[in-house]
Amino acid sequence: MGHREDLLEGAKRCLLEKGFARTTARDIVKESGTNLASIGYHYGSKDALLTQAYVSLIESVGESFGPGPGGEVTQPPGSLERFQEMWASVLRTVPESRAIWLLSFELMFQDERVAEVRKLLAAAQEEGRTGLVALFNGVPETEVDQETTDSEGRLYQTLLNGLMVQWLFDPGSATTAEQLTEGLRRVIRRAAQH
Repeated sequence: MGHREDLLEGAKRCLLEKGFARTTARDIVKESGTNLASIGYHYGSKDALLTQAYVSLIESVGESFGPGPGGEVTQPPGSLERFQEMWASVLRTVPESRAIWLLSFELMFQDERVAEVRKLLAAAQEEGRTGLVALFNGVPETEVDQETTDSEGRLYQTLLNGLMVQWLFDPGSATTAEQLTEGLRRVIRRAAQH
C-alpha cells in the first residue's frame, strides 16, 4: 500500500477506537506509519481524511446488509416476508458494526465545526436511501427512481436509524425484525379497514 491507502486505513482504525472529535493528526500518522505532511498532500486536511475514512466504513456496513447465512434472499420483493427477512439481515450486522454506528451518531450531533462532514453525510443519506430501496425491492440501485428513493427510501432509512438507536442503547429490549414486521402488518390491516 502507498501512503494514501495507509493513511485511510490508519484513519479508519483511529475513528473506530477514538471517534471523530478525539482523533488527532498525530494519532493517524502513528497508526498509519506515515508522516504529517502526507495527510495534507493526499487529503488536504485531517478532517477530509477522517471524512473519507468514515464514508468507507459506512459503505462497508451497507455492503454487509443483504442475504442471510444461506447467502440467498428467499422471499419475494414487496412481501411482508421479504420486509422481515431484510430487517433480520440488517440487524444481524449490528454486533460487528456497532463501533461504526456509534461513530455515525457522534457525527450526527456535531455542531458546525465539521461542516464538511455534515455535507458528506447528507449526500451519503441519499445514496443510502437508494441502496435500501434496492435491497428491499430486489432491484439494482440504477433502477431505483428518485420518487421511490424519496418515499420508500426515506421510510427505510427512518426505520434503520431508529432501530440502530435501540440496538446501540439496549440490545436486549430492541425491536426485532419479527416485531417490526408484525407492527407494520397491523398498521396495514387497520388502514385497509378505513
